[in-house]
Amino acid sequence: VVKSIAVNLGDQVNTGSEILSLEVEGAASAEDAKPEASEPEQLAESKSEPTESETQQQAEPSADAPSAAPAQSKKSVVKVPDLGTDDEVDVIEIHVSVGDSISADDPLITLESDKAAMEVPAPQDGEVLELLIKVGDKVKTGTDVIRISGAAAAASPSPAPASSESEAVAPAPSTAPAPAAIPEVPAVHAEQSGKVYAGPAVRKLARELGVDLALVLGTGARSRVVKEDIHAFVKARINNPPAAAGTSISAVPDVDFSQFGEIEEVARSKMEKVTATNMQRNWSSVPHVAQFNEADVTELEDFRAELKPEAEKKGVKLTFLPFLLKACAKALAEYPQFNVSLHSSGEYVIQKKYYHIGVAVATEAGLVVPVIRDVDKKSIYELADEVIELSNKAKQRKLKLEEMQGACFTISSLGAIGGTGFIPVINAPEVAILGVSKTEIKPVYRNGEFQPRKMLPITLCYDHKAVNGVDGGMFADYLAKLLGDIRRLAL
Repeated sequence: VVKSIAVNLGDQVNTGSEILSLEVEGAASAEDAKPEASEPEQLAESKSEPTESETQQQAEPSADAPSAAPAQSKKSVVKVPDLGTDDEVDVIEIHVSVGDSISADDPLITLESDKAAMEVPAPQDGEVLELLIKVGDKVKTGTDVIRISGAAAAASPSPAPASSESEAVAPAPSTAPAPAAIPEVPAVHAEQSGKVYAGPAVRKLARELGVDLALVLGTGARSRVVKEDIHAFVKARINNPPAAAGTSISAVPDVDFSQFGEIEEVARSKMEKVTATNMQRNWSSVPHVAQFNEADVTELEDFRAELKPEAEKKGVKLTFLPFLLKACAKALAEYPQFNVSLHSSGEYVIQKKYYHIGVAVATEAGLVVPVIRDVDKKSIYELADEVIELSNKAKQRKLKLEEMQGACFTISSLGAIGGTGFIPVINAPEVAILGVSKTEIKPVYRNGEFQPRKMLPITLCYDHKAVNGVDGGMFADYLAKLLGDIRRLAL
């Protein structure tokens, strides 16, 4: 019988704190037993002389638990997982209905973020009890979306509620209530899996001060943004405000085009709007310098043609891009000043020791940039496989957030479309991007005569705040030489 409750909802308790008192007929209350439990003689006495009612209560659960556990069920609410941002995302699809039976990892809903669509899986087997959202709703990290029920785990023969209650009042050290707090640990680290490594308090401070966390480089563990980083960022902006040339330009005034003829207002997708914002920010805040060059890829294209039958046997579509990725990684290693990001203070750069390269992919929903990681460590065939896989996921809007993060350098190719050159916009905080146009056969003077050669136009755009013009020219020339003689990649 519950004799008294010593805590209230929301109270904080420590190991050994009194929670409630139980009274069993013919036995001392749990409240009386706890303080005396430290006396060895009394412990021995209590262990050697259990009452009849205590013996009966200890025996009954062990007999009934195996059959009772499968009958138990637990209700839980599925929440939106950590998105790495406080921004809201759209619910674009719901895959289940009330009453549906589901299995663990079955897709429940699909969310659309700025750059991709992601599925929220079922955490367990069970049944859908209630849909808490509908298509078109806006949700964010932690939002309740679906209520489900399922069979409780029957791995332990004793029921969980009875076990937790007895542990709360038991004097033995092995039954401390600390395990109840273990599920809280992943929730703390879940915030780190997103685009910006920062806790809720830091994100709140950033919102209050109007700071874009994407612009703040963290000094905490795993580059986590801490409060000191926010204050340092604000102080740096106050002392060294960014140039306002891009923001001081007056906005283009709206015009009533209906006076000239029939019109239609077409809403832009969230991805298109975010891309436009990023492009405007990057173009206005990064001083672009474009270095134009041509690479003679005649031998490389001949070599690729020779490898095609072998690649087909491996089930790989061998395009030009894997070779370009390899060459860019080699060039970044040769010229590490391109493999950096500027700190917002301008006092130093962050030198990266890895070679992750983004590849711009055009989709119906907008532009996305999946990232190929550790390009320098992968073979041409491995890169070819990964390029096709990520490209397909991008077009199906199945890319995960982590598959679009961490790039050191970006390649934007319009070779399949045509053109003799273009100037791509740097994807800050990267400091350089490569634009690739269509290969053309041109007469090139070699060995005393003009020869038809396959020439690839490339444009290297770099941030003049981080890279000098001489370095830009040397990087572009080195890259062209690598593409002109693929054997250099083995050096």
